[in-house]
Amino acid sequence: MSAAGAPAALSGNEQIREKLISRKIEFIGLQFTDLLGSVKTVYAHMDEFETIMAGKTMFDGSSVKGFARVEQSELRLMPDLSTLRVDAFEAERGRVAYVYCDVLRPGGETAECCSRSILKRALKEAARLGCRLNVGLEGEFFLFETNELGEPIRKAHDEVGYFDGGPADRGERTRMEIASEMKRQGFMLEAVHHEVAHGQHEIDFKYGEALAAADRWMTFRQIVKHVAHRNGQHASFMPKPFAGQNGNAMHCNQSLQSLDGVNVFFDNGSPDGLSDTARYYIGGLLKHAKGIAAISNPIVNSYKRLLPGYEAPTHIAWSSSNRTALVRIPSARGSGTRVELRTPDPAANPYLVFAVMLRAGLEGVASRLEPPEEAAGNIHRMSAEERDKARIGRYPRDLHEALDEMRSDELIRETLGPAAFEMYISLKQQEADEYAAVVHAWETDRYLGRL
Repeated sequence: MSAAGAPAALSGNEQIREKLISRKIEFIGLQFTDLLGSVKTVYAHMDEFETIMAGKTMFDGSSVKGFARVEQSELRLMPDLSTLRVDAFEAERGRVAYVYCDVLRPGGETAECCSRSILKRALKEAARLGCRLNVGLEGEFFLFETNELGEPIRKAHDEVGYFDGGPADRGERTRMEIASEMKRQGFMLEAVHHEVAHGQHEIDFKYGEALAAADRWMTFRQIVKHVAHRNGQHASFMPKPFAGQNGNAMHCNQSLQSLDGVNVFFDNGSPDGLSDTARYYIGGLLKHAKGIAAISNPIVNSYKRLLPGYEAPTHIAWSSSNRTALVRIPSARGSGTRVELRTPDPAANPYLVFAVMLRAGLEGVASRLEPPEEAAGNIHRMSAEERDKARIGRYPRDLHEALDEMRSDELIRETLGPAAFEMYISLKQQEADEYAAVVHAWETDRYLGRL
């Protein structure tokens, strides 16, 4: 009791503990994202609350891709309490709360391959320059029916298209349950609908500061997977599951804000409403687009999506209306002025994508890098000569080419740090080489009987 007889005020951690106990939480899921963008979780009982809050929960980094060599394997998880959330799904051993963590060395130093910390480092640089990054993501995914073993049946579960609904949209119930669960977990939803491709869906949620947006994206992916599974379906974020159909993107709508909340991409006095800062930022994105490719489009399947005819960019250009451009400028102005990077797909690690695109844009601003003229018309229909004249470059065609471009981009190396940069390239090069060594059905169908 205090001197006045009132109960003593609880500390921040004690308040959190009392809140979790009141919600009947038994376990806390400590989550972190590996270098390739997969969520990892270790569960700790509420009995270990003080250990959890002190960042003393340890794990073996040598068993997680990209984190550490065996001789440097012991790592710690430091929870970011701003991300604490209660999962509405019942766990077998009790209700669970989840929190995202930064990965630390035993002595408290940031682990080199902690992708969340890589983004935080880029955001600190932006803050030193007097700005912060806001990002809004468009969440696209496919739903598949499953067989008796719970494995996905590789066939679109419906044959409807953009904005269709009703009984023919066999994923409508699951999609709306996903949206409801997102609302329960604090998301502010903007649009929920069937997408263009058969079996494809989209849920858009409100933009936010880049670190929170990346955390929310990882939560979104888990909610989608959980609800689909509960309904006997399989949700996939694979960029291009079907030839001849649109693929999944992770369009990144972004803007720079001053530290007092003013959108610095907007200039009411310019003819198009874009400030010089916005144009220079675009210039930086275009300059480093090839170097970013292996991060924004990180798997061999990513490049099956980036083909003409499917609203996906194949060349390095910008436009206020053209969806074939790598960077598009939506029509909103004022506080809604933003730049949309259309290349990333949901196989990517959002922390790394946001970090490299921010650093690329900031370099453009610092060097006052003017982009080429805005692309007019359909870039896919331009001749090579017309594209050269308009300074429109070609985006990497496959993961091998993207990795070569990444190796030669010093800004990407600096953003990730030497250890994460080399580890990422090593893991992705192995993946690309394994794919190249496989004889695929298309090859035998085409050549076996002819040669």
